[in-house]
Amino acid sequence: MTKTFALDTMDAPLAHVMATPAAPLHPESLLALPPGEAKQSLLTVHSILEAKLPAGPLSIYEAGGGSTSFLPLGVIGRAHVTVVDIDEDQIRNNDYAQQAILGDIQTYRFAPDSFDLVICYNVIEHVPDVEAALLGFCEALKPNGLLLIGAPNPQSLSGIVTKYSPHWFHVWFYRYIRGEKHAGLPGEAPFPTHFHPLVTLPNLEAFAKAHGLQVIYRKKYESPRYPEMRRRKPWFASLIDTAAKAMNALLPGKTDVRHGDYHVILRKL
Repeated sequence: MTKTFALDTMDAPLAHVMATPAAPLHPESLLALPPGEAKQSLLTVHSILEAKLPAGPLSIYEAGGGSTSFLPLGVIGRAHVTVVDIDEDQIRNNDYAQQAILGDIQTYRFAPDSFDLVICYNVIEHVPDVEAALLGFCEALKPNGLLLIGAPNPQSLSGIVTKYSPHWFHVWFYRYIRGEKHAGLPGEAPFPTHFHPLVTLPNLEAFAKAHGLQVIYRKKYESPRYPEMRRRKPWFASLIDTAAKAMNALLPGKTDVRHGDYHVILRKL
């Protein structure tokens, strides 16, 4: 298996190609998650993809992709994966795609009906023009193709803090609360966050309905940051949990402000 590294600009053709051996595949995204709602939802996503995608070879477009795949091995093992990312370090870190393109998912376009699956995981919150990116995904999908989106929930406690706090605070949190020493360095999370209105789940679902996409799975779940904090910084996690419980008591219905992330799977009609 070979990997194609294609340098691209917004309007220019591919500028550079080189081939390197692909690295062994490991379900790192699943193994890295602590037990909890996030892991259970990702397992459900995996089972849906394995059941709904066609048998045989697959074509997959990953919009934004670094060193970790969020796809089940049974899917990625029979797929030709094309990654598009605007960050050259992320492109270099990717070791599972057969084709990696340095480009902007808001403007980069493939031929219509090219892919069985488009995946955009922990990416759309960083994109200024989410509508442009989604329109490109819709066009690139084959009929009955699937679009998987994983994203933070802007209406959650962590989403609100992320939206209204400066980027240096995000880097501090990753380094000193999550223990990620390289956070904020080139090619390393956290990345600047925009939170376009379409990242909000009801808006995303309305867009899907208006553009011929059917929701076949949606799940808001407790961010894996909470179990991580409970393990690493129990005193800090206790403060956050107390604040979250107080907020939940004041909000209507069954709202849980700890539901900091969501998965959505859409099918092109």
